Amino acid sequence: MNTLRKTICTVMLASLTTFVSAQELRIGVVNPNRLLEEAPQSKMALQRLEQEFSARNSKLLKEQKSIKGLEDKLRRDGAIMAESERRKLERDIVSRKRELRRGSDELREDRTFRSNEERGRLLRFVNEAITKIGKEEKFDLILYEGIAYANPKVDLTKRILQRLKAEANAGK
Repeated sequence: MNTLRKTICTVMLASLTTFVSAQELRIGVVNPNRLLEEAPQSKMALQRLEQEFSARNSKLLKEQKSIKGLEDKLRRDGAIMAESERRKLERDIVSRKRELRRGSDELREDRTFRSNEERGRLLRFVNEAITKIGKEEKFDLILYEGIAYANPKVDLTKRILQRLKAEANAGK
């Protein structure tokens, strides 16, 4: 699939240069991984996610410590406990562990879902910035995936990052 994409890009570039023989073709390249890592919108999204899930995460950690305390009590006092009391404590530990696993799974699923939402939102910001720079600076083609090499002269990543930072500072 990846070689097919490269082949298609190569054919498109070759045909584009044929059609634009009289005028110069402006091509730019963007490093999407760098944009996603360094964009201030990305850092803000991570902070939002951390804030959104911190209470649930703390609750799970608290429950985990509680279970550990019960297990320690069972290990320490199990031999001197009445049989019915020991079984009741064992069932309670098993039940709490089950609930903890369920809560952890739900938290992980919810966080993954929200992370994907935030990533999609960030990709929209990045695509908008790329499009704006492409139009403002009259680029004919901007590539940002599947690039093996690009001359730094055509790398627009720094300009896109500056645009994203400016938009973040403007509160967009």
